Amino acid sequence: MATKKQRLYTRGFAAFLMLASLLLPAQQTQAFVRTHIQTHVQERPATQWGNIYAGVATTQKQKPREKVAYLEKKSKFVIKYNNFPDWAKIQFQAAADVWAANFQSSVPINVDATWSKSSSFSILGSARPGSYYSGFVGAPDPSLWYPSALANALAGRDLSGNSPEMVIQVNSLADWFKGTTGVPTNSEYDLQSVFLHEMAHGLGFLSASAYDSIFGFGNIDEPTPFDAYAKTEDGRRLADLDSPSIELGDALTSKLVWSGPLGTAANGGEPPLLYTPSSFEEGSSVAHLDESTFSSMGKDSVMTPNLDAGEIFHEPGPLLLAMMEDMRNKPPAGIAVGLPQAVRNAQALISDASAIIEWDLPTNSRAAQISSYLVKNVKTGAEKSVTGSPVTMVGLKNDATYSFSITAFNSLGSSPPVITNLVTPRAGWSLKVIDSNAKISALESASFNGEPALVYTDQSTGFLKIALWNGKIWNKIIVDGRGGSSGRTRNQIAPSISVCVGGSGKNQSLHIFYADAVDLDLRYALYKDKKFSYEIVDGNGAAINKYQDSIRVRTASDVSIANTCVANLSGVQVFYRDESQGVLLGATKAAYTQKWNYELIDGDRLTDGRSTGDVGFHLDSLFDGKKTYLIYDSVLDLNARNEVVRGEIRLASRSTLDPSAWAYQTLDNSNKNNAVAGFDVALKRSYKGNLATWMSSSVEKIPKAQALRWTYLSSNPTISSVFPTGFGLPSQYLSSNGLSTAFNCQNRLCAVDFATRKVSLVSDDQNPMGISSDWILLNKKRYLAAGINGQLVLLRP
Repeated sequence: MATKKQRLYTRGFAAFLMLASLLLPAQQTQAFVRTHIQTHVQERPATQWGNIYAGVATTQKQKPREKVAYLEKKSKFVIKYNNFPDWAKIQFQAAADVWAANFQSSVPINVDATWSKSSSFSILGSARPGSYYSGFVGAPDPSLWYPSALANALAGRDLSGNSPEMVIQVNSLADWFKGTTGVPTNSEYDLQSVFLHEMAHGLGFLSASAYDSIFGFGNIDEPTPFDAYAKTEDGRRLADLDSPSIELGDALTSKLVWSGPLGTAANGGEPPLLYTPSSFEEGSSVAHLDESTFSSMGKDSVMTPNLDAGEIFHEPGPLLLAMMEDMRNKPPAGIAVGLPQAVRNAQALISDASAIIEWDLPTNSRAAQISSYLVKNVKTGAEKSVTGSPVTMVGLKNDATYSFSITAFNSLGSSPPVITNLVTPRAGWSLKVIDSNAKISALESASFNGEPALVYTDQSTGFLKIALWNGKIWNKIIVDGRGGSSGRTRNQIAPSISVCVGGSGKNQSLHIFYADAVDLDLRYALYKDKKFSYEIVDGNGAAINKYQDSIRVRTASDVSIANTCVANLSGVQVFYRDESQGVLLGATKAAYTQKWNYELIDGDRLTDGRSTGDVGFHLDSLFDGKKTYLIYDSVLDLNARNEVVRGEIRLASRSTLDPSAWAYQTLDNSNKNNAVAGFDVALKRSYKGNLATWMSSSVEKIPKAQALRWTYLSSNPTISSVFPTGFGLPSQYLSSNGLSTAFNCQNRLCAVDFATRKVSLVSDDQNPMGISSDWILLNKKRYLAAGINGQLVLLRP
């Protein structure tokens, strides 16, 4: 038996280029990408940079920095230095400490900093966010795109995985002041001041606007909160102007002011003037405060486009901090242009004594500046006014039929109402609590010594726990996490775990594989004779193995994303994704040995039935008494938004531990009706055979999944599909018992019986991070174990 899970939000590496020739595997190219193949959070890469330019010698007297004994930290910056001299690292860390005392976030902020030549000698430094995000829980305005660090701070969780939240480049050729005391001369530039400025760009003080200097068009495809607070002289928001358009181009080269109330108050009640010269300056225009107005404003001159030689910035300054705080709040609505059009794709979803109503924005939502939506129960007349989709309408009767109308409102009036489909609420499954204090991010089960065992990560504590049924009660034990003694880690455990059982009868061993959330290593806990032993399997090697390497050793790659294991008389096998290379690895420990043998399973070439796809975001495996089966997904192509547009489901199998014995098969691939196969996978043995389950998406539904697909493994498998109509689009996590599969539906838990194709609502409790579950057999009855509302529970129809 094998189980799997991987964390909710992964960072991947997609193989954009397939081999032009099978004879040239060394030329295979893999590129950094970000995929959201299992969440509804949307991401786009950050492409605009904010620069700071070398100015003339300052004419103002500068004060040296005072030593600060202690700064209370509101956040943590983790800096990766590329080619930095030691003296520059000290300057950067000092600037990071200042920002850590001023920027509030519970999520560490990773910074990728490079010391190299700039594209222009006059550019002292450049910075951008890692990415932009929308649609996450905690976003003040779901129509806007929030930079990585700010999005994570608002969401209270890491949306960007292990990728940097900020990217900074510094000009190594500039005339830098290298001292730690005193002030620079009038021919030197202060590096710490550059970092204070550029980190503000990386945190979101940056417009998403672009300008066509030939035709004068302005463009903002996905406006940020910065763009929503930037206003023209006639009061229109930059974020609301047609894009692309000459009108927007004119606005980018005309007077713009900051409309945020906190920034305005910090500027003495006057809206701060942004830097918008009549000739658009890439990297400077819009994304700075006006040079002539603020260059001599002392503490509030940090975000002007130029740093003069000899000039020092001591801190972000009250104006910049106020403007950054504005971006944590929902911007006021702009000037409405026309009445709202009707909402699109309105639907009502089944819930327990309630219904979830969701819709897409009207086509003209950007210009119409919608202030609210009115959702009305057509049958009862009950109404609810909300600011966005979705909304839950309560007080309904199960097995009765309802429909709902949705009307959009702005300052000028309302849209035509749209009526949803008919929906019939249904009761969920009954629930029994096992652990009343467990915020579960991953859960796996196994039958151990004849009784069920549940292994789960507790996000609130960082622990990996196990609940063992002794025939009467559940004994709950901490396995690892924040420990540090006897081989345990001091770090939090990542939601990437798998469990398999070796041995027979009442003398079994429980093998648990899991990931360290800080060191990004793959760890192993063996539970035998009521005792745990611990070791690191991989991720702590001396260097990252290249995918071309045929002989594998321990790697220094990030191996914290996904893993799955099987155990039998031959030994224990664990399979896991190499995040740094985008390939699928394996480690095997034969019976009666203590040594791990390493292998590269797939993702490295197009020969021998293999793939050059970016593989192993989701994994599962099993041993059926004869063969080991390993199922995984493969990303083959992405669009400009880094959304997966082509992917497949792969199957590898072998009957020995020989790395060369793998046979490969593509279970499902992309076609005109099935653009992407993946999102999550499950593999389970049953009396009918080995059942494989996954999800798929059509071109119209990308980047979200649309259907559940399954097949029983054979040389010529027949694939079946079910669309969970009325319950919401499917998403992670999948868990199968060989006949049914549980999955997430509209952030809730649902299940499908493949024999009848009937979909059931398991629980209507919602978790935007997903609900992990697995099936167990307890006292000869089938239950679904899951993490619901901060508790470990058992559910049954």
